[in-house]
Amino acid sequence: MDPATYIDPNLTVPDRLVLEHLLKEAESPAAPKTPTNLSNPSQNEEEEQATALDAQAQLTLQHLESLNDPHNSSTFTPTVTVTWDLPELRRRVPAWLLQPYIQTARSLVRVETDVVMLTHLLLYFSTSVPSALYLFFGTFHWWHGLLHWLMQSYYVGTYTLMMHQHIHMGGILTRSSSSLITRVDSLFPYLLDPLMGHTWNSYYYHHVKHHHVEGNGPRDLSSTLRYQRDSPWDFACYVARFYFLVWCELPAYFLRRGQVVTALKAGLWELGSYAMLCLAWRYGGWRPTLFVLLLPLLQLRVGLMVGNWGQHAFVDEVDPDSDFRSSITLIDVASNRFCYNDGYHTSHHLNPRRHWRDHPVAFLRQHARYAAEHALVFRNIDYIMITVRLLRKDYRYLAKCLVPMGEQIAMTLDEKAEMLRRKTRQFSEEEIAKKFKTI
Repeated sequence: MDPATYIDPNLTVPDRLVLEHLLKEAESPAAPKTPTNLSNPSQNEEEEQATALDAQAQLTLQHLESLNDPHNSSTFTPTVTVTWDLPELRRRVPAWLLQPYIQTARSLVRVETDVVMLTHLLLYFSTSVPSALYLFFGTFHWWHGLLHWLMQSYYVGTYTLMMHQHIHMGGILTRSSSSLITRVDSLFPYLLDPLMGHTWNSYYYHHVKHHHVEGNGPRDLSSTLRYQRDSPWDFACYVARFYFLVWCELPAYFLRRGQVVTALKAGLWELGSYAMLCLAWRYGGWRPTLFVLLLPLLQLRVGLMVGNWGQHAFVDEVDPDSDFRSSITLIDVASNRFCYNDGYHTSHHLNPRRHWRDHPVAFLRQHARYAAEHALVFRNIDYIMITVRLLRKDYRYLAKCLVPMGEQIAMTLDEKAEMLRRKTRQFSEEEIAKKFKTI
C-alpha cells in the first residue's frame, strides 16, 4: 500500500470529500486564492474565505453542512456507530429497531448528530462495568482479566475522544429538565474514567485548563518545543516526565499562575485517584486491580504522550506560536472514524469548542488559509504511527503521507522530507525567548 496514492475505503464521507478536493486541487495548475488577513480568523472571516471557494467546493461545503443540520430532514445524518455509517447500518439493522432508537437517542444527546455517544455509553455499561464487577466480586480468572484489559485497550481511544468532547462542551447528554439525565452526564466519568485508565478530572485540568491555554508554548507541560522530536531518548524523557511528575507539576503550574483553587482541585483529584487504586489493591485484591485499574492507567499515560508527540511534533521554525504551524491535520480512519475527528487537530486548536462533526466543514472553508500558512495535512497515518515513523527518522514515508497544499505542491519527495525534518528540530532557550511573546 503506497500512502501517497492509496484512498482508504473506510474513510468517513466528509473525509473522503475533503481529501478528493485537496487531491484535485493539487493536480490543478490553478492555486487556491490566498487570504490577505493572516491573523487568527473570526467567524465572519471564515465565512468570507468560504465565498472564495470554487463552485465544486461550495457544493461540497453545502453538502457537508446539510449532513450536520437536524432541520434538514432529507440529508441530516447522525452518527450512530463508529464502525458503520448510517446507510450501511440501515442495511444491517431492521428499521423497526433502528429508527426508534435513533429518534429516542437524538432527544437524549446534547447534539443531535451524537447518537454514537449514547451508543457507546450503553456499550461500556453493558460490557466494561459488569466485567469489572465480576473480576472484583465474582470468581477471578487470569484469562478473564487479560481479556478485560484487551477489551478496554480497544475501547480507550474512542472513549477518550468522547470524553474530549465532554470536557470541552460541558457534557454529551441533553441539558433537559430531567435531573436523572443531568446526573448521569455528570457522574458517569467517575465510574468509567478509572476503568479506561484516566484519573478523575485530570484530563479536564490538564487539557482544557492548561494545554489549550498554553497551546504547545514554552509554559505547556506537554510542549514538544524543547525536545528533538525524532530522538528516541528525548521521547523517553518526554514520556517519563509526564508519567512520574504530572501529579505535582500540574498543580504547581496553577499555583505559579495564581490559581490556587484550581491547583488544589487538580492535585486532590489526581491523588484521590491514586488513593482509590491503593484501596482497591488492598481490599479488592491485587489481581483484579492490576487488570481493571492499574494496567489501563499505565497504558493510557504512554498513549496520551505518544499521541500528543505526534500532534505537535512538527513545529514551524519561523512561527512556532501559530496554531496553523504547531499542529497538524490527519485524514485517516483511526483518528476520524473511530475517534471523533481527532485528526483535525489544527481546527481544534483554532476553536477548542468547535463540535467534532464541524471540523471537516471548517477545514474545507479555510483550506486556502491553511495552505497560505504552510500547514501540514497527512493521510493514511495516525498520530501513533507518526511518532513511530519519526523515531525511526523515516521522513520519506512521512513525506509520502503528506497531502500537499500551496507551495508544497511543487516540492519533490526529498524536498518534502527535508521540510518535515526541519520542523522536528529542538528549539533553544534563546529561540524560544525570541519567538514567543510571553514566557
